[in-house]
Amino acid sequence: MRCPGQAAAWAQSSPPAPLSNGDGATTVPAMRAVLVALIVALVSVLRSRVSLHLEVLALRHQLAVLYSGGRRPRLKPADRLLWVWLSQAWSGWQDALVFVKPSTVISWQRKRFRDHWTRLSRRGSPGRSPIAKEVRDLIRKMSESNPSWGSPRIRSELRKLGIDVAKATVEKYRVRPRKPPSPAWRAFLANHVRELVSLDFFMVPTVRFNVLFVLIILTHDRRRIVHFNITEHPSARWTAQQVVEAFPWDTAPRFLLRDRDGVYGADFRRRVTSMGIEEVVIAARSPWQSPYVERMIGSIRRECLDNVVVLSERHLRRILKDYFSHYHSWRCHQSLEMDCPEPRPVQPPEVGEVVEVVEAAGLYRHYERVAA
Repeated sequence: MRCPGQAAAWAQSSPPAPLSNGDGATTVPAMRAVLVALIVALVSVLRSRVSLHLEVLALRHQLAVLYSGGRRPRLKPADRLLWVWLSQAWSGWQDALVFVKPSTVISWQRKRFRDHWTRLSRRGSPGRSPIAKEVRDLIRKMSESNPSWGSPRIRSELRKLGIDVAKATVEKYRVRPRKPPSPAWRAFLANHVRELVSLDFFMVPTVRFNVLFVLIILTHDRRRIVHFNITEHPSARWTAQQVVEAFPWDTAPRFLLRDRDGVYGADFRRRVTSMGIEEVVIAARSPWQSPYVERMIGSIRRECLDNVVVLSERHLRRILKDYFSHYHSWRCHQSLEMDCPEPRPVQPPEVGEVVEVVEAAGLYRHYERVAA
C-alpha cells in the first residue's frame, strides 16, 4: 500500500483517467482517483515542507530508475548512496520505498560503514613488521625439501638459525604436503623419563628378500639411540648381550620398557635382573604404551628406510649410522624445547648466511649459518 505522497506522485506522472464512459456514466476508478487526490492535497498542507520535498525526491528517483529500462532495475552506487542518506535524514523513508526492501538499504549502510573503517585502517601503519622475503623463501624451501617436516620442526630449525618466528607464520608460508602429518603420540611414564630406556625390534627386507632384524635401545630423557645392532637370527642371549654392550659398568638405567615378544626369554630376563634393571612390560598388542621407541622406529622408516633399497646387512648398518649421526646432531624435538638430542647452539644472524647442507646424497638435510 502506498502512502498519500506516493499516490500524489504517481497521479502527477500518469495521465488522468476519464471521468465518464461513452454513455456519460461516472466510473468508479475515476471517483476513487479524485477522492485520493483530495485526501493527498489535504495531508500535504498539514505536513512539513522538508518532509514533503524528501518524499517527492524519493518517488521521482524511483520512477527514474524504473523507467531506465529492463525488467529488473539496475542500481548504481549513486542510487544506493542516495537511499542511505535518505534513511538517515528522513524518518518516513520506508513508506516511500517501492523497488527494494528496507533491509536492503540497511545492508547498504552497513557495507558503507565497513568500507569506511577499512579505508581508515589501511591509511595507518601496520600492526606487525612484515616478514623478510628471505625468511619466507627459507620457510618454503625447508618445507619443499622436507615434506615430512611439520610447522614445529621448521620453527625449531629457524630458531637454531637465529630466526624467531611464530608457529602461525610458518603455517602461513610453508608449502603444504600432499599427505597429512602423522598423528601425535601419547605421553607415557613422564615421572621416570630420566631413568627409563626402551628397546624394540623392527624388520627390514633386503633386495634379495632376506629379512634383517634391527634392535634399537633408546633413552627417554634426550631421545638418544645409545645402541643398535642388526642380525638375521635374534635370540634371547643375543638380545641380552646388546643390553650389556649398551650400558657398561654402572651406567645401567633403573627401568627398561619392552613388549611381550618371545625373544625376551629367560636368558634375557636373567641378565637384565643381574644388572639391576627393572623391566616394565607393556600390555599385549598395545604398542602405544611404548610411544618413544615406536615413534623413533616410525621416524627411521619415514625419513630414511622408505627412501632406499637395502642391499645387505653391511649396507643397512652404514645407512643407519649416517642417519643416527644426523639425528643426534641436527634433529630437533618439541619435547626437548626445540633442541636436538645432542644440544645444538643457536646461531645468530651475524654469524653468516644460511646454507643448506645435503647429507647422504640428499636423503636428509640440515641448515646452518656459515661465515662469508
